[in-house]
Amino acid sequence: MARNILILGASYGSLLATKLLMAGHNVTLVCRKKTAELINREGTEVRIKLRDEPKHRSIFSRDLPGKLDATTPQDADVSRYDLVCLAMQEPQYTNHTIRVLMIKIAAAGLPCLSIMNMPPLPYLKRISALADMDLEEAYTNAQVWERFKPGLVSLCSPDPQAFRPPEEAANVLHVGLPTNFKAAAFADDKHNKLLRELEADIDAVRLDGHDVPVKLKVFDSLFVPLAKWSMLLTGNYRCITPEEPQSIRDAVHADLDRSQSIYDHVDAVARKLGADPEDQVPFAKYAKAAESLLKPSSAARAVAAGAPFIERVDLLVKLISHQLDMPNADIDRTVGIVDQKLSEKIDTDEAGD
Repeated sequence: MARNILILGASYGSLLATKLLMAGHNVTLVCRKKTAELINREGTEVRIKLRDEPKHRSIFSRDLPGKLDATTPQDADVSRYDLVCLAMQEPQYTNHTIRVLMIKIAAAGLPCLSIMNMPPLPYLKRISALADMDLEEAYTNAQVWERFKPGLVSLCSPDPQAFRPPEEAANVLHVGLPTNFKAAAFADDKHNKLLRELEADIDAVRLDGHDVPVKLKVFDSLFVPLAKWSMLLTGNYRCITPEEPQSIRDAVHADLDRSQSIYDHVDAVARKLGADPEDQVPFAKYAKAAESLLKPSSAARAVAAGAPFIERVDLLVKLISHQLDMPNADIDRTVGIVDQKLSEKIDTDEAGD
């Protein structure tokens, strides 16, 4: 049976959308008006490399069995959908029209699967050790999440690396590292049945007889998506330097011992919260994958481009570490650098007023 999925965010969200469309499900992407008009006119193009093929293939939404459309936040009709996927950067949810849509989604009681790096606050409240921690400081506006019931919000680790090529139109996405989306279960069996149905349908897809990478994997553990935190703190946020941004590869491999120390510490924080070692990704596997990540992280690129706000998983992990009495000097240093770079942007803006 075809399901109807609403995805907030048409850039990274178009990767999950393409996988769902290939499996015969219908997707609506929520985005800006000009982008929505482009997608409704031309569809999307996702470039992905299949195993043992030398070049990326272009997968066009118009060629797929599922139906794709795009809409602006104010025109989205939440009554049409079985599932909502949150694929925007966390600061974007503070936009007024997005906040109004989020209120409608929460009121409708729709299950929400986040594919943000920054876990929604209601999801963290499902983890008993975090439920009463003071973590709001890490969010651009924590009030966005107040109306959501924790059991209706789950987290999917956005491990696949993808970017919108700057020279291309807004409906094109290039997948650099085609790993899997790893989702934690919802609280309700009915919603988990839906997730596992989507998991199976995506897994069954073939393209010219070939398996297609980037699967949806569903786990009972709430801690599986938290494995991404070690990667983000070791690589992505350390791409932000006092000077120019560096690649993820350089952030990780310039000092591999220090990188492993940070990675292991964040893993230890997750285990203190309740994670099992099996929920986590070995450092050696991450370090190997990082060898091919030759660009700065999206967070570093955003800071370099002058963004006043980015997702602050670095600050979130720092806040958790300190409240568990597990501070780490390298993490604190990273947070300090990010704070400084963002404050420079704010100071520059104010000077120009």
